[in-house]
Amino acid sequence: MTISPLAGKPAEASLLINVPRLITAYYTGRPNPSIPAERVAFGTSGHRGSALDNSFNEAHILAITQAICVYREQQGIDGPLYIGMDTHALSEPALASALEVLAANGVDVMIDADLGYTPTPVISHAILTYNRGRKRGLADGIVITPSHNPPRFGGFKYDPPHGGPADSHVTQWIEQQANALIADRLRGVARLPFEGARIASTTHRYHYLDNYVRDLPSVIDIEAIRASKIAIGVDPLGGASVAYWDAIAEHYGLNLKVVNRTVDPTFRFMTVDWDGQIRMDPSSVYAMASIVDLKERFDVAFASDTDADRHGIVSHSHGLIEPNHYLSVAISYLFANRPQWSQSVAVGKTVVSSSMIDRVVKKLGRRLVEVPVGFKWFVEGLIDGSLGFGGEESSGATFLRRDGTVWTTDKDGIVPNLLAAEITARTGKDPGEQYQQLTAELGRPYYTRIDAPATPEQKARLEKLSPEAIVTSALAGEPIQHKVTRAPGDGAPIGGLKVVTANGWFAARPSGTEDIYKIYAESFKDQQHLDAIVNEAQKIVKDALDSVESAYRAPETR
Repeated sequence: MTISPLAGKPAEASLLINVPRLITAYYTGRPNPSIPAERVAFGTSGHRGSALDNSFNEAHILAITQAICVYREQQGIDGPLYIGMDTHALSEPALASALEVLAANGVDVMIDADLGYTPTPVISHAILTYNRGRKRGLADGIVITPSHNPPRFGGFKYDPPHGGPADSHVTQWIEQQANALIADRLRGVARLPFEGARIASTTHRYHYLDNYVRDLPSVIDIEAIRASKIAIGVDPLGGASVAYWDAIAEHYGLNLKVVNRTVDPTFRFMTVDWDGQIRMDPSSVYAMASIVDLKERFDVAFASDTDADRHGIVSHSHGLIEPNHYLSVAISYLFANRPQWSQSVAVGKTVVSSSMIDRVVKKLGRRLVEVPVGFKWFVEGLIDGSLGFGGEESSGATFLRRDGTVWTTDKDGIVPNLLAAEITARTGKDPGEQYQQLTAELGRPYYTRIDAPATPEQKARLEKLSPEAIVTSALAGEPIQHKVTRAPGDGAPIGGLKVVTANGWFAARPSGTEDIYKIYAESFKDQQHLDAIVNEAQKIVKDALDSVESAYRAPETR
């Protein structure tokens, strides 16, 4: 992975998007359904693209929204639809387009009371709050966000009544219907002019901020934070949580300061990420370069990404904490300080998250549920309360309320940040110090992720590899204990391969959007052992793909 010379530096003018040109492209671009890159394509977080590439245009949003309306009708979902947007330039036009279709279809829509920005977890919280105790008239939602991705992108996600990311069978159906509508020149799309949609009897104002903020004591010990008077710094990274932090500080009397309230769709205030792009990633040392200095001014500081579904923790003692490190700390603290949680409540992690979590869970005497990548795999366990915590290595997590009931079923970048303040307030040690205690007791892991080139054909083969394709019996000098293509927690395919030894592991998965595959690796020995795992992992994957390719070609040569 080559690091750009711009990484960690303030964004240069040449990197800033031309917002008027982007918005014009949204309304004037005409996607060609015969070009795969211009079709509706739902990944793990909905449809994502850029108007400049004809992959996120008005036609896409009109078609997706109409498909959602048809899906709702087929499934008997006739409660309100909660909708929110983040601060990307394409989000507001997409909200207007969606509202035109929703109003024309007679859907009761809940928009922000102040026409402000709405974090992803706030939509999940609103859906679950409304649906609690209901069997019919259920609510669902739409979140308009490309998450932490660069400013030229737009994104559109659908949340069913369970409040979390839609399962693949739902998104595939919506995707197919939307592409058919685009191919038919949107003839099946019902639509009202925006002014009519905005004042329609089915369009309602909802106080997202107030309802979410007032419910926070049910999931976080806010009183402990307030009483401790610890100094807290927050940078919303110009995202949807920008108004929420001031409201939290004022409502609960916290010693919390928002250091940046700027909302600018060019995100010109960011430092550049590893690849030379502007990216609002709170887990990146490069994107967070200007924020790490907050450790000198505050007891604990944090940031959220643009739709506030990711967290980034800056501890006074150790600066920016790696996502896996904080997940380990959060789990260790929560399961020791939530007495109302049942002893049967388990911990959820993705297959590419650190094995430090496994050691923490074992120490706690809890059950570990290891699932494929994607937050949708945690939804069922969070709803029924069997999972107390769900987290992934990319700094996404949520956990149960203090009484053991569901809080959100999507990633919540606000609550894990506040948990860092609770940990600091109640223990007198910040999360950086807490992690050092864990490594002293359980060992120190060395973790990395790299990208390697792969053709579409290689990616398809990697996704369907069988354990038998791995012929070697050792990895970096240790016997291989497990070759995993299905998640241990639920038996679902992981879309790749994981190889495990006593003191290390690697996992390889194809990217859903780029011609690369990702290798995640970890060692509990040292950096040299980690480097050996990575080097051998690339060879193991290459050999496995070559052997599969040879098997495909063999019949042709007979």
